[in-house]
Amino acid sequence: MADAIAKGFLSARRAAQGLADYPGTVPDTLTEAYAIQDAALARVEDRVAGWKVGRILPPLSDQYGSDRLAGPILARTVAAIESHSRGLVFADGFGAIEAEFLFRIGKTPPAEMTHFTLEEAADHVDAVHIGVEIASSPFVGINAMGPAVTVSDFGNNNGLLIGPAVPDWTSGAYAEQSVTTRIDGTEVGTGAASAFSHGALGSVRFLLENLASRGIAIQSGWWVSTGAVTGVHPVRPGQEVEMDFGPLGTLHCRIDAQEPR
Repeated sequence: MADAIAKGFLSARRAAQGLADYPGTVPDTLTEAYAIQDAALARVEDRVAGWKVGRILPPLSDQYGSDRLAGPILARTVAAIESHSRGLVFADGFGAIEAEFLFRIGKTPPAEMTHFTLEEAADHVDAVHIGVEIASSPFVGINAMGPAVTVSDFGNNNGLLIGPAVPDWTSGAYAEQSVTTRIDGTEVGTGAASAFSHGALGSVRFLLENLASRGIAIQSGWWVSTGAVTGVHPVRPGQEVEMDFGPLGTLHCRIDAQEPR
């Protein structure tokens, strides 16, 4: 079952075609969902350049036994953000943008290390940047059917735009910075990373433990997109996005339609 669903998602992604229905039996648990994600990863030719972490809020966090989820970010979808950057979404599927703090893995943990304190997680990070996650899937209902469905298609990821580095990130001051997202000039959300359970570093810790439990070797240079600071904001091709991180920088991108590849 996992392989058939993975092939369905990958086929739709390559063709940039929307899916009105889930391509198989909907997974009931995160374990089933990660099995689908792993099956897809075994079939993609592109390398993994990082991972997105999304929050699972109550009561779903209690139902699924986790307050976060993870999905791979493929290298061809990662770029440094510029004035003319594009965020690509599946026009007939689901598309959204998220303001994020991006943590870069600077060193790999020992293979036998499967649990981390927040301090140990921080010790594996060598930089933090501001950035934009492009949350998109061919399946139009991915964001409405719960975290297991989200996990099953790469965690609903279709790209990462990397902004400037956060100075003195080890002080933790970035977590209190108010961030605002605007679409076509209209404010659609505001927030701060301090609202996350255990902060953005909690997302790094979660990911390190999640990958270790799945037997996935962690690599230096990987990016960790730690969670939507201002919310998950639906977008469509043609819209202009602005994410204001205050003194840390302001990011801009245009939303365009993903093309077949």
